[in-house]
Amino acid sequence: MKVWSDSWANGERIPARFAAGKLEGAGPVFSDNLNPHLAWSEVPAGTRSFALICHDFDVPSRGDDVNRTDREVPAELPRVDFFHWVLIDLPATLSEIAEGAFSRGFTARGKPGPAVAVPGLDQARQGINDYTGWFAGNAEMAGDYYGYDGPFPPFNDSLVHHYVFTLYALSTARADVGARFTGADVRQAIYPHVLAEGTHSGTYTLNRRLIA
Repeated sequence: MKVWSDSWANGERIPARFAAGKLEGAGPVFSDNLNPHLAWSEVPAGTRSFALICHDFDVPSRGDDVNRTDREVPAELPRVDFFHWVLIDLPATLSEIAEGAFSRGFTARGKPGPAVAVPGLDQARQGINDYTGWFAGNAEMAGDYYGYDGPFPPFNDSLVHHYVFTLYALSTARADVGARFTGADVRQAIYPHVLAEGTHSGTYTLNRRLIA
């Protein structure tokens, strides 16, 4: 299955308008946080729905050095997945997602969910992304972060982060998950039903040293 985007070329740097954070003046600030355009073709016969997951596999496994002005997060530190978008039960007739259709701006305490407020996609559902855990201890920001929230990597990370949008063609019309679900939940639930998958990826960093 082929997946592509008009928002940026596969593997290239993600424009700041699709990120949750960008560099401005002295340091990082919230950005436009638009979801990107995605389109797909060569869908296998028997597809009854699609699921979409965006994750960053370069997230530091420990936060000791994160966003410190006196040091960088070491490249050799083990990395873990961070889910930025979990979207399921997309109809089999769908062939693209419009830029900005699901997200415009960053919402403190998170956007609502799991229902989708996009015309024609009322059966689709969005899971919580990992900003839910990131902001859990912050009284002003804590909440369930549903839907798309883009890149906002540590400004002192020595690695450029990679973001992978994976679209799955499924043989089931509805993913078997609860009312509140994560990326890990969806991966487990859809595994027996995957007919095909395709990816579109990009990179992002807020480390000035790494920006050409």
